[in-house]
Amino acid sequence: MTTLGQIRFVWKPIVFLACLVPAALVVGDAFEITGQLGANPIENIQDRFGNWGLRFILLTLAVTPLRRLTGWNWLLRFRRMLGLFTFFYVFLHFLTWLFLDQGLLLSAILEDIVERPFITIGFAAFVLLSVLAATSTNGIRRRLGRRWHTLHYGIYAAAILGVWHYWWQVKKDIAEPLIYAAILAILLGYRLWHYLKRGRRTA
Repeated sequence: MTTLGQIRFVWKPIVFLACLVPAALVVGDAFEITGQLGANPIENIQDRFGNWGLRFILLTLAVTPLRRLTGWNWLLRFRRMLGLFTFFYVFLHFLTWLFLDQGLLLSAILEDIVERPFITIGFAAFVLLSVLAATSTNGIRRRLGRRWHTLHYGIYAAAILGVWHYWWQVKKDIAEPLIYAAILAILLGYRLWHYLKRGRRTA
């Protein structure tokens, strides 16, 4: 049995450090310590941060189904951390686009957000995740009460928008976006099934 002490002082630090590994590898590749960034380093960095943002949001959404299927309630102790790492990598993805790709040119940034649909969708997902990250503290949760849960259902919309953004961004090979879309469909489908099943029991 996993105790609260083990989770707090052993497993949480291990998971936290593991979640930082993708970012550390990007930094290592940038300095050619762990590898190289290739012919288009900005695109490489941007894509890797974005992909890890998607992976972390899927991991976050997988916590509840895994907990229900296995009975491992301790998994819930990691959900907020995974959610915050989702925002961390999406924020790095956004900063890479903002500074390295767009050069912080406001006119170009606004033009892309307004006129390029996949960027519009990605920006909407980023705004949603920013709100969720900003309201993730225990104090705000207590202050909002039931409204907090309603607000944080926004993670479903953010996940859908994130996968959609990636799907529209790739030009030819949509295999990876399809995998993300399939995993997301399974996770959301399970939630819908559980909700309907619970509704039948209480009817």
